[in-house]
Amino acid sequence: MAKRPTAKNSVYRITELVGTSANSWEEAISNAVQTASSTLRELRIAEVTKLDVVIEGGKVTAYRARVSLSFKYEK
Repeated sequence: MAKRPTAKNSVYRITELVGTSANSWEEAISNAVQTASSTLRELRIAEVTKLDVVIEGGKVTAYRARVSLSFKYEK
């Protein structure tokens, strides 16, 4: 069994984002990660912590995903 590399002396920040989409939760998640990746480097893990929808006139009009995203601080 192969050993996984360890992250010695690394520091990570976790920040929370909310992505939105008119089409799906998957697209909302992707929108959040893509937007974050345009300004943050060394993105590591994205954990979806909450899913919800916006309802207008009895119909779903938007999907929202709350994402906890971690990235590594550079030395």
